[in-house]
Amino acid sequence: MTYPLVTSGYAAVLALIFLALSARVLAGRFAFNIYYGDGGDERLIRRMRAHANFAEFVPLILILSALLEARATSRFTIHALLLPLVIARALHPFGMEARVGSWQQLPFRGLPTAVTWIVMTAAAVLLLVDLV
Repeated sequence: MTYPLVTSGYAAVLALIFLALSARVLAGRFAFNIYYGDGGDERLIRRMRAHANFAEFVPLILILSALLEARATSRFTIHALLLPLVIARALHPFGMEARVGSWQQLPFRGLPTAVTWIVMTAAAVLLLVDLV
């Protein structure tokens, strides 16, 4: 039986990023004196959305990657999927917290979002192609 060894390493790194995002939300709650909900504070909302966006995409991509790895997909392919994901997910929060219309939004929000979608699509397609 093959175990997702490469995926598990990336999962650990992504878990640390997720914890950092969680800590950022908590720090915002204390800094902005908002202990429940978002209080309508745009800064806290952006932090919460960066955290939630990570939680919405990364777990499914890790599952897809682990399934690919369990099907003996090459380590190179797994790295080619997950390394860009880690970089994208590390940059995305900077774009989420950037002012609307600022130059940071494209490289730190738009590009990481596109990379995340491309990685998810590629992993799903690889699984489907493998079925045929």
